[in-house]
Amino acid sequence: MPPTATADPFSPRAGAHGSNPTNSAEEASLAPGDIAVGVIVGRASEYFDFFVYGIASVLVFPAVFFPFVDRLEGTLWAFALFALAFVVRPAGTLAGMSLQRHFGRGAKLTVSLLLLGTSTVVMALLPSYETAGPLAIVLLTIARIGQGLATGASWDGLPSLLAINAPQHRRGWYSMLGQLGAPLGFIVACGVFAYVQGNASTADFLAWGWRFPFFAAFAINVVALFARLRLVVTHEYGHELEAAELEPCSLRELFSSQGGNVVIGAFAALASYALFHLVTIFPLSWVVLSDPESISQTLRVELLGAALCGIAIPVSGLLADKIGRRTTLGSLAIAIAAFSAAAPWLLSHDATGQAVFITLGFILLGLSYGQAAGSVTSNFAPHLRYTGAALTSDLAWLLGAAFAPLVALGLSVRFGLAALSAYLLSGAICTLLALRTNRIRAAHAETGDAR
Repeated sequence: MPPTATADPFSPRAGAHGSNPTNSAEEASLAPGDIAVGVIVGRASEYFDFFVYGIASVLVFPAVFFPFVDRLEGTLWAFALFALAFVVRPAGTLAGMSLQRHFGRGAKLTVSLLLLGTSTVVMALLPSYETAGPLAIVLLTIARIGQGLATGASWDGLPSLLAINAPQHRRGWYSMLGQLGAPLGFIVACGVFAYVQGNASTADFLAWGWRFPFFAAFAINVVALFARLRLVVTHEYGHELEAAELEPCSLRELFSSQGGNVVIGAFAALASYALFHLVTIFPLSWVVLSDPESISQTLRVELLGAALCGIAIPVSGLLADKIGRRTTLGSLAIAIAAFSAAAPWLLSHDATGQAVFITLGFILLGLSYGQAAGSVTSNFAPHLRYTGAALTSDLAWLLGAAFAPLVALGLSVRFGLAALSAYLLSGAICTLLALRTNRIRAAHAETGDAR
């Protein structure tokens, strides 16, 4: 019999918002708005670092680090390194948990964000392949691994705390707030690249212009660090986390008792995560290979798409509060499956068709990604939720998003854009099966409780 489902973690309880009507100093509670600021700023900085690398994987790295192969193969090599950060991310999460146990949450967050910013800035200082040969690729690989480890280690529990502090009947709305970091990070990264690429010659862009967005990452990470430390080091924050039992737990206990929830949670978000890099990074690579003169126009279309994604994410919160988070996620998985059928026709069409693919894809991404995080975390026992939610997210990124640009581009060039459809469709099917499995497990658990 599957583990008995625990009470909904979003339900009010001791330490949650509204549980301290007197607002006494001894039981001060953080307002959801304060937590939301830390979540959004922190996530936006992380997404900025990753999107800067993703865009550079298409526009820069094939020429700068892989000039010894053709443009397609160079892009595939860059995408392979892109995936590497997601492969090592769970190791970063576990290292961060260990660091937190020994030195505290503030120290862990400081180390992880400095590592993230430093790894990104180091990329701006790397020599090209023509200057340093294979050493340049080795250094790029090390920096990319640093990004992945830092992102995993930066898990702070703020999204879970935000959900716990959410007012009644507003769980979907508050759960989507942290996801706003994705379009914000992409808009800044894409906007900086669009400006530099549009105002520099090709030679200047490849020589020095591409480095500017990587330098900017460090400043953004410093701002994000202080925004999150402002919450992490407060007594109120520690009180909330203690009341919610949001602390690292034993991996043996997590996987022996509720390991299935980690897997189900990752697959439940797969449709959204598979779509993530297929509308942000893949279309740019497809356009660069087929029509390099359209790069500037494509970047502008992606900026528009990211803005629409930012609008769609709050809409997902309204939908989730009305019809339920899991129903919203399942409905969007069906919509993504339908979108996958039209993807080959749109991308193989003219610039208008490609623009429709990008903008429509971003809208679907916002609606689905807004509720993708923690869709089944209510299954975790309270003391397992902190570690369980972090590893669930890591696994979802690894399975759904890490290899998406590499697989989609490689297979689409070889077998046609039908491969892209198959990839998206498989993600949608996995989400629907995971949600169905989760519902069956919950029903069995309720039957067991009744007995």
